[in-house]
Amino acid sequence: MAQARIGFIGLGVMGEPICRNILTGSGLDFTVFDLAEAPLERMAERGARVAANLCEVVESSDIIFLSLPGGPEVEKIVLGEEGVLASGRAGQCVIDLSTTPVDLTRELAGRLAEKGLRFADAPVARTRQAAEDGTLSIMVGADAALFGDVRPLLAHAATEVTHCGDVGCGQVVKILNNMVLFETVVALAEALTIGEAAGVDRTTLFETLSKGSADSFALRNHGMKAMLPDNFPQGAFPTDYAIKDCSYALALAEHVNLKAPGANHALSMLKTARAAGFGKEYFPVLARVTGKD
Repeated sequence: MAQARIGFIGLGVMGEPICRNILTGSGLDFTVFDLAEAPLERMAERGARVAANLCEVVESSDIIFLSLPGGPEVEKIVLGEEGVLASGRAGQCVIDLSTTPVDLTRELAGRLAEKGLRFADAPVARTRQAAEDGTLSIMVGADAALFGDVRPLLAHAATEVTHCGDVGCGQVVKILNNMVLFETVVALAEALTIGEAAGVDRTTLFETLSKGSADSFALRNHGMKAMLPDNFPQGAFPTDYAIKDCSYALALAEHVNLKAPGANHALSMLKTARAAGFGKEYFPVLARVTGKD
Protein backbone atom coordinates (compact mmCIF):
# COMPACT_ATOMS: atom_id res chain seq x y z
CA MET A 1 0.00 0.00 0.00
CA ALA A 2 2.98 2.25 -0.65
CA GLN A 3 1.03 4.66 -2.88
CA ALA A 4 -2.25 4.51 -1.00
CA ARG A 5 -4.44 7.60 -0.89
CA ILE A 6 -5.20 8.58 2.68
CA GLY A 7 -8.38 10.10 4.09
CA PHE A 8 -8.37 11.59 7.58
CA ILE A 9 -11.59 12.48 9.40
CA GLY A 10 -11.31 14.38 12.68
CA LEU A 11 -8.61 16.99 13.30
CA GLY A 12 -9.11 17.62 17.00
CA VAL A 13 -6.70 17.71 19.93
CA MET A 14 -5.08 14.39 18.99
CA GLY A 15 -6.23 14.00 15.41
CA GLU A 16 -4.50 17.04 13.96
CA PRO A 17 -0.96 16.19 15.15
CA ILE A 18 -1.43 12.53 14.24
CA CYS A 19 -2.59 13.49 10.76
CA ARG A 20 0.27 15.95 10.35
CA ASN A 21 2.89 13.40 11.40
CA ILE A 22 1.59 10.68 9.09
CA LEU A 23 1.25 13.11 6.19
CA THR A 24 4.76 14.48 6.70
CA GLY A 25 6.35 11.12 7.33
CA SER A 26 4.68 9.17 4.53
CA GLY A 27 4.52 11.81 1.80
CA LEU A 28 1.27 10.25 0.61
CA ASP A 29 -1.75 11.94 -0.92
CA PHE A 30 -4.05 13.15 1.91
CA THR A 31 -7.67 14.30 1.92
CA VAL A 32 -8.94 15.69 5.22
CA PHE A 33 -12.28 16.58 6.75
CA ASP A 34 -13.35 18.28 9.97
CA LEU A 35 -16.11 20.60 11.12
CA ALA A 36 -13.61 23.26 12.26
CA GLU A 37 -11.94 25.48 9.66
CA ALA A 38 -8.66 26.26 11.43
CA PRO A 39 -7.14 22.74 11.46
CA LEU A 40 -8.26 22.22 7.86
CA GLU A 41 -6.39 25.35 6.86
CA ARG A 42 -3.27 24.20 8.69
CA MET A 43 -3.35 20.81 7.00
CA ALA A 44 -3.94 22.42 3.61
CA GLU A 45 -0.78 24.46 4.15
CA ARG A 46 1.07 21.15 4.48
CA GLY A 47 -0.31 19.85 1.21
CA ALA A 48 -3.50 18.06 2.18
CA ARG A 49 -6.62 18.43 0.09
CA VAL A 50 -9.68 19.60 2.03
CA ALA A 51 -12.88 17.65 1.33
CA ALA A 52 -16.18 19.49 1.14
CA ASN A 53 -18.03 16.63 2.85
CA LEU A 54 -17.70 13.11 4.22
CA CYS A 55 -18.66 11.48 0.96
CA GLU A 56 -15.80 13.20 -0.84
CA VAL A 57 -13.13 12.12 1.61
CA VAL A 58 -14.37 8.52 1.62
CA GLU A 59 -14.61 8.25 -2.16
CA SER A 60 -11.13 9.71 -2.72
CA SER A 61 -9.28 7.46 -0.25
CA ASP A 62 -7.92 3.93 0.00
CA ILE A 63 -7.25 4.11 3.75
CA ILE A 64 -9.56 6.17 5.97
CA PHE A 65 -8.43 7.24 9.42
CA LEU A 66 -10.99 8.30 12.04
CA SER A 67 -9.99 10.38 15.06
CA LEU A 68 -13.19 11.30 16.86
CA PRO A 69 -14.37 12.03 20.41
CA GLY A 70 -16.03 8.67 21.06
CA GLY A 71 -18.48 5.96 20.12
CA PRO A 72 -21.48 8.09 19.06
CA GLU A 73 -19.37 10.14 16.67
CA VAL A 74 -17.66 7.08 15.18
CA GLU A 75 -21.01 5.34 14.71
CA LYS A 76 -22.43 8.40 12.94
CA ILE A 77 -19.45 8.76 10.61
CA VAL A 78 -19.44 5.06 9.70
CA LEU A 79 -23.17 4.33 9.48
CA GLY A 80 -24.69 7.76 8.84
CA GLU A 81 -25.99 9.15 5.59
CA GLU A 82 -23.09 9.65 3.13
CA GLY A 83 -20.80 8.07 5.73
CA VAL A 84 -18.17 5.40 5.30
CA LEU A 85 -20.53 2.48 4.83
CA ALA A 86 -22.76 4.33 2.38
CA SER A 87 -19.95 5.82 0.30
CA GLY A 88 -17.24 3.20 0.73
CA ARG A 89 -16.21 0.42 -1.62
CA ALA A 90 -14.69 -3.04 -1.35
CA GLY A 91 -10.97 -3.05 -0.65
CA GLN A 92 -10.85 0.12 1.42
CA CYS A 93 -9.44 0.11 4.94
CA VAL A 94 -10.90 1.99 7.90
CA ILE A 95 -8.58 2.70 10.83
CA ASP A 96 -10.32 4.00 13.95
CA LEU A 97 -7.93 5.93 16.19
CA SER A 98 -10.75 6.91 18.54
CA THR A 99 -11.56 5.26 21.87
CA THR A 100 -14.80 3.41 21.17
CA PRO A 101 -16.84 0.75 23.03
CA VAL A 102 -15.67 -2.75 22.20
CA ASP A 103 -19.09 -4.06 21.15
CA LEU A 104 -19.64 -1.09 18.82
CA THR A 105 -16.18 -1.55 17.32
CA ARG A 106 -16.92 -5.17 16.47
CA GLU A 107 -20.37 -4.32 15.15
CA LEU A 108 -18.97 -1.66 12.82
CA ALA A 109 -16.23 -4.00 11.62
CA GLY A 110 -18.85 -6.61 10.78
CA ARG A 111 -21.06 -4.13 8.91
CA LEU A 112 -18.14 -2.86 6.87
CA ALA A 113 -16.91 -6.38 6.13
CA GLU A 114 -20.27 -7.18 4.54
CA LYS A 115 -19.41 -4.57 1.91
CA GLY A 116 -15.80 -5.71 1.57
CA LEU A 117 -14.11 -3.02 3.66
CA ARG A 118 -11.41 -3.94 6.16
CA PHE A 119 -11.39 -2.43 9.66
CA ALA A 120 -8.86 -1.95 12.43
CA ASP A 121 -9.30 -0.32 15.81
CA ALA A 122 -6.15 1.60 16.68
CA PRO A 123 -6.78 3.78 19.75
CA VAL A 124 -3.91 5.93 20.96
CA ALA A 125 -2.36 6.43 24.38
CA ARG A 126 -0.06 9.02 25.98
CA THR A 127 -0.36 12.78 26.02
CA ARG A 128 -1.11 15.58 23.56
CA GLN A 129 2.60 16.39 23.60
CA ALA A 130 3.31 12.80 22.57
CA ALA A 131 0.90 13.26 19.67
CA GLU A 132 2.79 16.41 18.67
CA ASP A 133 6.14 14.63 18.95
CA GLY A 134 5.02 11.44 17.19
CA THR A 135 5.73 9.33 20.27
CA LEU A 136 2.29 7.87 20.96
CA SER A 137 1.54 4.28 21.88
CA ILE A 138 -1.03 2.79 19.51
CA MET A 139 -2.89 -0.42 20.31
CA VAL A 140 -4.23 -2.21 17.25
CA GLY A 141 -7.03 -4.72 16.88
CA ALA A 142 -7.01 -6.28 13.39
CA ASP A 143 -6.12 -9.39 11.47
CA ALA A 144 -2.40 -9.89 10.96
CA ALA A 145 -2.45 -8.91 7.29
CA LEU A 146 -4.16 -5.56 7.89
CA PHE A 147 -1.87 -4.83 10.83
CA GLY A 148 1.10 -5.40 8.57
CA ASP A 149 -0.35 -3.00 6.00
CA VAL A 150 -1.07 -0.12 8.37
CA ARG A 151 1.76 -0.44 10.87
CA PRO A 152 4.24 1.59 8.75
CA LEU A 153 1.76 4.47 8.59
CA LEU A 154 1.02 4.38 12.31
CA ALA A 155 4.75 4.33 13.04
CA HIS A 156 4.97 7.93 11.81
CA ALA A 157 2.79 8.93 14.78
CA ALA A 158 4.01 6.50 17.45
CA THR A 159 7.08 4.89 18.93
CA GLU A 160 5.03 1.88 20.03
CA VAL A 161 2.57 0.16 17.67
CA THR A 162 1.30 -3.05 19.25
CA HIS A 163 -0.84 -5.76 17.66
CA CYS A 164 -3.21 -6.65 20.51
CA GLY A 165 -5.28 -9.27 18.67
CA ASP A 166 -8.32 -9.34 16.41
CA VAL A 167 -10.77 -6.48 15.92
CA GLY A 168 -11.81 -4.96 19.25
CA CYS A 169 -8.71 -6.04 21.14
CA GLY A 170 -7.04 -2.68 20.61
CA GLN A 171 -10.01 -1.03 22.29
CA VAL A 172 -9.94 -3.52 25.15
CA VAL A 173 -6.30 -2.71 25.91
CA LYS A 174 -6.77 1.06 25.50
CA ILE A 175 -9.85 1.14 27.71
CA LEU A 176 -8.04 -0.82 30.41
CA ASN A 177 -4.98 1.42 30.01
CA ASN A 178 -7.18 4.43 30.73
CA MET A 179 -8.94 2.68 33.59
CA VAL A 180 -5.60 2.04 35.32
CA LEU A 181 -4.55 5.65 34.63
CA PHE A 182 -7.74 7.12 36.10
CA GLU A 183 -7.47 4.96 39.22
CA THR A 184 -3.82 5.96 39.62
CA VAL A 185 -4.61 9.65 39.27
CA VAL A 186 -7.29 9.31 41.94
CA ALA A 187 -4.74 7.63 44.22
CA LEU A 188 -2.28 10.46 43.57
CA ALA A 189 -4.93 13.07 44.35
CA GLU A 190 -5.77 11.31 47.60
CA ALA A 191 -2.09 11.04 48.55
CA LEU A 192 -1.54 14.73 47.80
CA THR A 193 -4.56 15.80 49.85
CA ILE A 194 -3.73 13.58 52.83
CA GLY A 195 -0.01 14.37 52.72
CA GLU A 196 -0.55 18.13 52.76
CA ALA A 197 -3.11 17.85 55.55
CA ALA A 198 -0.54 15.89 57.56
CA GLY A 199 2.12 18.58 57.09
CA VAL A 200 4.24 17.34 54.18
CA ASP A 201 5.18 19.76 51.39
CA ARG A 202 3.37 18.73 48.18
CA THR A 203 6.48 18.90 45.99
CA THR A 204 8.55 16.95 48.49
CA LEU A 205 5.83 14.31 48.64
CA PHE A 206 5.63 13.67 44.90
CA GLU A 207 9.37 13.91 44.31
CA THR A 208 9.96 11.36 47.05
CA LEU A 209 7.22 9.05 45.78
CA SER A 210 8.91 9.14 42.37
CA LYS A 211 12.04 7.64 43.95
CA GLY A 212 10.19 4.64 45.36
CA SER A 213 7.76 1.95 44.37
CA ALA A 214 4.94 4.51 43.89
CA ASP A 215 6.71 5.94 40.83
CA SER A 216 4.66 5.88 37.63
CA PHE A 217 4.02 7.63 34.34
CA ALA A 218 0.95 9.18 35.96
CA LEU A 219 2.98 10.54 38.88
CA ARG A 220 5.64 12.08 36.66
CA ASN A 221 3.19 13.55 34.17
CA HIS A 222 -0.31 14.03 35.59
CA GLY A 223 0.99 14.49 39.12
CA MET A 224 4.10 16.61 38.77
CA LYS A 225 3.15 18.55 35.64
CA ALA A 226 -0.51 19.23 36.47
CA MET A 227 -1.38 18.58 40.11
CA LEU A 228 1.69 20.22 41.69
CA PRO A 229 1.37 23.51 39.77
CA ASP A 230 -2.44 23.26 39.95
CA ASN A 231 -2.53 23.65 36.17
CA PHE A 232 -5.42 21.96 34.36
CA PRO A 233 -5.85 23.64 30.97
CA GLN A 234 -8.74 23.20 28.62
CA GLY A 235 -7.71 21.64 25.32
CA ALA A 236 -5.95 18.74 27.03
CA PHE A 237 -7.75 15.46 27.85
CA PRO A 238 -10.82 16.81 29.69
CA THR A 239 -12.84 15.42 32.56
CA ASP A 240 -15.79 14.83 30.24
CA TYR A 241 -13.68 12.55 28.04
CA ALA A 242 -12.29 10.73 31.07
CA ILE A 243 -15.85 10.06 32.27
CA LYS A 244 -16.68 8.61 28.86
CA ASP A 245 -13.66 6.31 28.82
CA CYS A 246 -14.11 5.21 32.42
CA SER A 247 -17.72 4.36 31.60
CA TYR A 248 -16.48 2.24 28.70
CA ALA A 249 -14.26 0.31 31.13
CA LEU A 250 -17.17 -0.38 33.45
CA ALA A 251 -19.35 -1.47 30.53
CA LEU A 252 -16.58 -3.86 29.45
CA ALA A 253 -16.36 -5.29 32.98
CA GLU A 254 -20.11 -5.80 33.06
CA HIS A 255 -19.99 -7.49 29.65
CA VAL A 256 -17.58 -10.12 31.00
CA ASN A 257 -19.55 -10.44 34.27
CA LEU A 258 -16.91 -8.91 36.50
CA LYS A 259 -16.89 -6.01 38.96
CA ALA A 260 -14.44 -3.09 38.99
CA PRO A 261 -14.78 -1.18 42.29
CA GLY A 262 -11.64 0.87 41.65
CA ALA A 263 -13.02 2.08 38.33
CA ASN A 264 -16.34 2.87 39.98
CA HIS A 265 -14.53 5.03 42.54
CA ALA A 266 -12.58 6.80 39.79
CA LEU A 267 -15.78 7.48 37.87
CA SER A 268 -17.39 8.91 41.00
CA MET A 269 -14.44 11.28 41.51
CA LEU A 270 -14.52 12.37 37.87
CA LYS A 271 -18.24 13.07 38.10
CA THR A 272 -17.65 15.09 41.27
CA ALA A 273 -15.11 17.19 39.37
CA ARG A 274 -17.57 17.75 36.54
CA ALA A 275 -20.31 18.72 38.98
CA ALA A 276 -17.90 21.29 40.43
CA GLY A 277 -17.64 22.91 37.01
CA PHE A 278 -14.48 21.22 35.74
CA GLY A 279 -15.90 19.18 32.86
CA LYS A 280 -13.71 20.82 30.22
CA GLU A 281 -10.51 21.03 32.27
CA TYR A 282 -7.66 18.50 32.10
CA PHE A 283 -8.99 15.58 34.13
CA PRO A 284 -6.37 15.53 36.96
CA VAL A 285 -8.34 18.57 38.12
CA LEU A 286 -10.22 16.02 40.24
CA ALA A 287 -7.43 16.75 42.76
CA ARG A 288 -9.25 20.00 43.53
CA VAL A 289 -12.31 18.15 44.83
CA THR A 290 -10.56 15.18 46.49
CA GLY A 291 -11.34 14.81 50.17
CA LYS A 292 -14.09 17.41 50.11
CA ASP A 293 -17.12 15.11 50.12
